Amino acid sequence: MELFILIVFILGYLAITLEHTLKIDKLVPALLMMALAWAGVTVGLGGFDAWFDSHLGFPMDGNNGTLDFAALGMEERMHVMESTLLHHFGKTCEILIFLIGAMTIVEIIDHFHGFSTIKSFIRTNKKSTLLWIVAGLAFILSAIIDNLTATIVLITILRKMLDNAQDRIWFAGLIVITANAGGAWSPIGDVTTTMLWMGGKVSAEKLFLNLIIPSLVCAIIPTLLASFSKPFKGTFNLPQEGEKSNPRGPFMLYLGLGMIVFVPLFKTVTHLPPYVGMMLSLGVVALFAETISAKQFKMSYLGVINKDNEPEYVVSTPPNHHESPTFRALTKIEMPSILFFLGILMTVAALESLGMVFNFGQSVQASMHDDVFVMLLGAGSAIIDNVPLVAASMGMFQEAMDDHIWHFIAYAAGTGGSMLIIGSAAGVVAMGMEKISFFWYLKNMTWLALVGYIAGAAVYLVLY
Repeated sequence: MELFILIVFILGYLAITLEHTLKIDKLVPALLMMALAWAGVTVGLGGFDAWFDSHLGFPMDGNNGTLDFAALGMEERMHVMESTLLHHFGKTCEILIFLIGAMTIVEIIDHFHGFSTIKSFIRTNKKSTLLWIVAGLAFILSAIIDNLTATIVLITILRKMLDNAQDRIWFAGLIVITANAGGAWSPIGDVTTTMLWMGGKVSAEKLFLNLIIPSLVCAIIPTLLASFSKPFKGTFNLPQEGEKSNPRGPFMLYLGLGMIVFVPLFKTVTHLPPYVGMMLSLGVVALFAETISAKQFKMSYLGVINKDNEPEYVVSTPPNHHESPTFRALTKIEMPSILFFLGILMTVAALESLGMVFNFGQSVQASMHDDVFVMLLGAGSAIIDNVPLVAASMGMFQEAMDDHIWHFIAYAAGTGGSMLIIGSAAGVVAMGMEKISFFWYLKNMTWLALVGYIAGAAVYLVLY
C-alpha cells in the first residue's frame, strides 16, 4: 500500500507541474491525491510496520516516549491514525485560516481603492528610476501582503503607467524576482515562510534578522544588472490623471497594512497562534470598513410624490449584507489556492505519517551536506511547487527552532522559484496578466534570478 500512496503522490505532483499543459487547475489533482492517499493509509493500516509520531517528531518504535506501532492491534492503530489525521488537519487549518484572513484584508483595501495611493508616489518618467521604485515597492510590499498579492498590485499599477506591453513585461519580470526575494525574510511574505513560522521552525524576529541582508542582495543584484540593459533606458509618457479614487483609500491602505504587520507582534506578546492575531486584525479592519460604508448614504430622487406637487428626496437604506465590503472581500479571495494548499499539505502529511519523509531525510543527510541539499531544494522549487517541498523538509529535519537549516530553507524555497516563470505563484500570475512566455522569461530573466539566488545564498552562508 505504501507503493500505491507513493504512485498517487507522484502522479498528482506531475499533474500539478503540468497544470498549464493539461489545462486543469492544480487544486484538482491536489484534492484527489489527498483523498486517495489517506484512503490508502486507512485501507492498508493493518499492514504497516512503521508510523511517525507527528506530536513528538519521532517514529513510533517504542523509543523517545512513543508506543511501538508494530505491536498495536487494529483498534489501537485506528485511534493513532485518527489522532494523527486530526493533528495534521488542525495544523493545516491554522495556516489556511491565517491566509484567508490576510487575503480578506487585502481585498477590503482594494474595495476602497487603497492601492491606488501607491501610484501617487511614482512621479518619474525615467524607466531606470521607475525600475528601482517598482523593485523597492515589490520587496517591501511582498513582506507585508505576500509576494503574490504584491505582484498583482504592482502590475496593475504598471498598466496604468506604461501603455506598451513590451515595456511592461520587462518590469513584470523584475517584479517577480524582487517580490519573491522580499517574501523570503518575512513570516507573512510567502506561504512557505508562513508554514515554517506557524510550524514552530522559525521565529519572526530571527527570520527577519538572518534573511533581510541575503534577501536584499538577491533583489538588488538582478535589479542593478537589469538597470544597465536597453529595455530600462529612456523615458515614457506619464498617464493623464482621472482614474477612480476613494477619499478613504489611503486610510484603509495604511490601516490594513498596519494590522497585518501587527500580527507577528501580537504572537510575540501573547504566544497565541498567528491565526488568532490575524482574525483580530481582520476584525478591526472590517469594523472600520463597515462603519465607513454605513456612513456613505446616497440621495435618490423619487420624483413628484407629495401632496404639494413638489419633488422629494429621501435617504436610501444602508447597504445590505451582500453589499458590505467585508462580504464582497470574502467572495473575491483565492479559494482555489486555499484548497490547493489543503490538498498538498494533507498529502505530504500522509507520507510523513508512514515515515517516508523522515526516512528520506535520513538518507539525504547521510549522502550530502545539508546546505547542498537546501540549495538543490531552492533550484527544485523553480520546477516543482515550493509548498510541498517545504512541507516535506519540515518532516525531514528535526533541528531546533531557529536553527540555521530552517532559515536557509526559507530563503532557498522563497527565492529559488524566481528562476522559472512557473516556479512561483508570483511568476504564474505575472505570466497570466502580461502574457509572458515561458521561453522569453527563460532567455531574459532566468540568468538574473540565478545570479541573485546564488549571491544571496553565498551572503547567508558567509554571515551565518
